[in-house]
Amino acid sequence: MILLLGGSGYVGQAYQRLFQQLGIDFLNVKRSDANYTDLDTLRELLAQQKPTFLINAAGYTGKPNVDACEKYKTECLFGNAILPGIIQNACEEKNIPWGHVSSGCIFTGTRPDGQGFKEEDTPNFSFRTNNCSFYSGTKALGEEILTDATQLFIWRLRIPFNEVDSPRNYLSKLMRYDRLLEDSNSLSQLDEFVRATWECWKEKVPFGTYNVTNPGHITTREVVDLILKSGLTNKKFSFFESEEEFMRVAAKTPRSNCILDSSKLADAGIKMREVHEAIETSLREWKKES
Repeated sequence: MILLLGGSGYVGQAYQRLFQQLGIDFLNVKRSDANYTDLDTLRELLAQQKPTFLINAAGYTGKPNVDACEKYKTECLFGNAILPGIIQNACEEKNIPWGHVSSGCIFTGTRPDGQGFKEEDTPNFSFRTNNCSFYSGTKALGEEILTDATQLFIWRLRIPFNEVDSPRNYLSKLMRYDRLLEDSNSLSQLDEFVRATWECWKEKVPFGTYNVTNPGHITTREVVDLILKSGLTNKKFSFFESEEEFMRVAAKTPRSNCILDSSKLADAGIKMREVHEAIETSLREWKKES
């Protein structure tokens, strides 16, 4: 049986859909039923349920975007950095393997050689580099806390999207924003992300950190071109002249724009579609949120 924490969130709901589709026995733990953020409560829950694997999809992202994390710093720090440490303690005491949904937003730009960041690279968009949003800082700190964890997958998600219109969907956001910032990014098709992470456990790939992004990278303008080509909107998109203007006019905190190397995941035998193909398919199958 799989124990799912944070199942009510955007990523957590995708895990629920996947497990229901595959007929996998799982328990979505709601904090209202069992406060899994408390170590003693989590210990008791693990002792009662005896899961074979635990997935932590809980965390604090801020709504409508990471700017909100600058106001709710206590909640953000606890959800993204302290909670993973609590889960680590409980799982290791009970000898339960687990997976943690992290973020690629702990990086900015590319490696010095122009390539995407690999799993072993040190985050360069963190509190230690003093250039990040509070959200990215807490996600980097969460990974740092888990450095000595055993029987653990750390899965880095990056700007999720799929074919369902939603306030959390990157494609929906682009279609609704007044102006856009041009940059290159790695992205994660949401449903492919949860399937790939599940396959990490199912196929018994080595524990460790994985960049779970669709291979390749894409610019904002390329995504806009694909949106216009799909016919979903005839909106005339406009762009900020620079990141400096974006920060001055539209944002309260710096944003991560980065490219990740996902070859480690592919080398483990877990495949995801090339990012342009994944976006084109999502736009072709576009539907309203039910």
